[in-house]
Amino acid sequence: MYRKSQFILSLIPMAALAGTGCAPFVGQARQQVLIGSATGQAWGEMPDGRPVHLFTLKSAGGMTMQVSDYGGTIVSLTAPDRNERFADIVLGYDRLEDYLKASPYFGALVGRYGNRIAGGKFTLDGKTYTLATNNEPGGVPCHLHGGNVGFDKVVWDAQAIVKNGAVGLRLHYLSRDGEEGYPGNLDVTVHYWLTDGNVLRIEYEATTDQATPVNLTQHSYFNLAGHNSGTILNHELMIHARHITPVDKGLIPTGEMMPVEGTPFDFTMPTAIGKRVNADHPQIGFGPGYDHNWVLTGWDGRLRPAATVYEPRSGRFMEILTTEPGLQFYSGNFLDGSNVGKGGHAYQHRTGFCLETQHFPDSPNQPKFPSTILRPGEVYRHTAEYRFSAK
Repeated sequence: MYRKSQFILSLIPMAALAGTGCAPFVGQARQQVLIGSATGQAWGEMPDGRPVHLFTLKSAGGMTMQVSDYGGTIVSLTAPDRNERFADIVLGYDRLEDYLKASPYFGALVGRYGNRIAGGKFTLDGKTYTLATNNEPGGVPCHLHGGNVGFDKVVWDAQAIVKNGAVGLRLHYLSRDGEEGYPGNLDVTVHYWLTDGNVLRIEYEATTDQATPVNLTQHSYFNLAGHNSGTILNHELMIHARHITPVDKGLIPTGEMMPVEGTPFDFTMPTAIGKRVNADHPQIGFGPGYDHNWVLTGWDGRLRPAATVYEPRSGRFMEILTTEPGLQFYSGNFLDGSNVGKGGHAYQHRTGFCLETQHFPDSPNQPKFPSTILRPGEVYRHTAEYRFSAK
């Protein structure tokens, strides 16, 4: 069994390892080879004894990312400020035990269906499926982020790789037919890439043997001043969208498209998150704050700009690009200090934000929304990029 031994390899092609006896994770042995400027180590065990690992990827530009095979979780991500000083800009925990105990999806891969499904039910090809109702915003039960044991709570098969100078981690998971109530065996592969150009690229791919809804996303909480630096209210956000999908008190879309012009949801120009987060608006009241899906302008399935965020104290600047039609902006409304994270730092109200590239919430029940149904013979693909710089 893999223990606490550690491997460090320089950036070399996979072919160069031929005949060396090195191999990526294989079967239950999960032997580890790390390609690129990367290290890996044991990071504890699941309650049933399965080992969990933590990988550290480092680009030539100095960015580092720590990812666990538990939930595909991004545990830390560093980026430089205007003075080339690096800081960890995502919220999270130091220990696996804390993720197992209570995590509001810090850094996790989310699936099968990211976001909410009304009442935990949907009908597909004449059959109604019942899912867990594991969330009750406004006292209204719904299905959230894949259920009680979504993709954020499983151990993925992991393999470190390198391609075109980028250090990466390949994560694979087979979600069995009936898991969390969903139909079909869903075969999922996710690649994390960290490039020398300070880009985090995420590539999602999935196939199925039965029709099933699929909506995968990444749930990192960002604070560009540093994960332990206070609120995110000074961050200046711009979203390439002129509409949101408004919600009811249970945070389920009504099916309408609401123009953002003249409302607190207008981020068509860079605007501080805190400027209108407590505005007197019914949709803000449902949040409470921002917890809504923006309808990205000009969606055509190709990678294109979705949002930018600027943190003026550090100068850190993040650009988000996606192939998806929607972007969920969540302003950390339910953080309350009870999650004590890295370095013993308690994450207080609105000290992190999420920008989740996605299809729209509740799409299986909303015929006017872009379809999230994947059928046999089709391939689900979704790409997102987070580009970091400073000014």
